Amino acid sequence: MQSKVAMTRVLVIGEINVDLILGGCEKFPSYGTEVLAKDGFLTLGSASAITAVGLARLGTPVSFLGKVGADPNGAVCLNAMESAGVDVTRVERSKNVQTGITVSIVGSDDRALVTFPGSITALKGADVPDQLLEQFGHLHVSSYFLQSNLTPALPNIFKRAQTLGLTVSVDPGFDPAEEWDAGLLEALVYVDLFFPNEIELSGLTGMLTPGEAVRTLDNGRTIVVAKLGRSGCLVRNDGVSIAEPAIEVSPVDSTGAGDSFNAGFLNAWLEGEPVRECMRSGNICGGLATRRAGGTPGQPDRSELNAALKAKK
Repeated sequence: MQSKVAMTRVLVIGEINVDLILGGCEKFPSYGTEVLAKDGFLTLGSASAITAVGLARLGTPVSFLGKVGADPNGAVCLNAMESAGVDVTRVERSKNVQTGITVSIVGSDDRALVTFPGSITALKGADVPDQLLEQFGHLHVSSYFLQSNLTPALPNIFKRAQTLGLTVSVDPGFDPAEEWDAGLLEALVYVDLFFPNEIELSGLTGMLTPGEAVRTLDNGRTIVVAKLGRSGCLVRNDGVSIAEPAIEVSPVDSTGAGDSFNAGFLNAWLEGEPVRECMRSGNICGGLATRRAGGTPGQPDRSELNAALKAKK
């Protein structure tokens, strides 16, 4: 008998860009100064693509809708996604845009990002017709605020997806304008899983603690999954808050850890696992992803996840 996840095809719509990772920086440079990095490399970036790759590595059938430039950086992204098992046949390569670039300056405890949007903003609501949505069982969107030409259409896309019978998950990402609106809170009534981190929780609710924030976001339908880094995660579901600690790991780079968490949680949720098991899978995938620099090189496959889950019991 097929598992539920084998029958649930996931569509990820979103941004694709490369990450230039500069690791081992002792501080972030100020204008007029220079700092040295201990290592540097170019790899697949973007919250949406990292989540898609994480899902594919866990065995979830996943397709991607997005746009990249017809340039070497776009080829780097698509090759990495396709090699991981992501269906990229719906990704458009355009000569009219340049593939986006994020520079990630990584220190011992945190990181800072500088992004050139490029093709990140190229996707529009018209690119997501019902005829596409109805081919899938689940819709995932990351970087709600960053995709400026898609953002206005997202509430309607979520509503249409729900009407067509899809489940929906959303990772808001950071709002560069720090306005934290764009219809997202109202659109949560069409969302099954919501994946903010601690900074995003504060921006969206104005609350000082994750506990207060998840209670504020509780609409009686959406499962709010707060990603708290080294503190693990906190879920608000059916009026109850549940906490789960992070796994022990010696992190090399936290780039994309939250996106890998999304993949682990969502994979388990699509299989019908209880919320507590979904939280454990998310924490394991997010934690293991920090073992190597970049968002995808350290992501676990299904056998690694299963071994870690077994060891945790």
